[in-house]
Amino acid sequence: MTRTLVLIADDDPIYRSFITDVVEASDVEFDDILQAEDGEAAVSIALTHKIDQVVLDLQMPKLSGVDAARQIWANNPAARILFWSSFADEAYVRSLMRIVPEQASYGYILKSTTAERLQVALEGVFIDGQYIVDREIRGLQARTESRNEGLSHIEYDMLIDISLGFTDQYIAERHNLSTRGVQSRLQKLYTKLGVGDEILGGSPVYNPRTRAISVAILRGLLNSDLIVRARERHSAEENSPSRL
Repeated sequence: MTRTLVLIADDDPIYRSFITDVVEASDVEFDDILQAEDGEAAVSIALTHKIDQVVLDLQMPKLSGVDAARQIWANNPAARILFWSSFADEAYVRSLMRIVPEQASYGYILKSTTAERLQVALEGVFIDGQYIVDREIRGLQARTESRNEGLSHIEYDMLIDISLGFTDQYIAERHNLSTRGVQSRLQKLYTKLGVGDEILGGSPVYNPRTRAISVAILRGLLNSDLIVRARERHSAEENSPSRL
């Protein structure tokens, strides 16, 4: 007989206990609640037990919530995932928008929420298959999708590239573009971020690359977790057999 399970993944035992209490008080059907304290354990437990109801912290040791969700959905696109985070960062919103399977049921709730709001989100995602996100997250999604403010995928990838210190020539190689094509896209990126060519005494006031990274961090487009993960992925790509 198939057991109905809920997985709660968070590196903080206090939060895991809090979510467990809310799940138990809700109308969500389950036979047992399993827990994971890092992203790798979350993926292992979810796939081993074929769990369809998952609560994922976005920032966890070993594997982020975004990368954990990517692996879970790759094996089980029907999994319903409620993301749970302290961060209302555009970086996380954009990362999630790129991995969510079509027709997937998911939510994004901030840890500052009340138990009542969390219960509504759990029931909405797990029982009704709804899409439920906090108001702050919805606003970030709208900005991400805006033609004037939102960055295209290639522009955002290049923002990450310059945050890693890559040269125009290397970025061109990574994206199969000409150097001029990279420079053109970077200029569009700077414009969307409001990075202009401010001149004082006949000399530029700041380096547009550095300024773009600074603005992106302040806007929540970049954070340390995302940059570390991007650096790790790049190292893995460089060390893969196909590159050697």
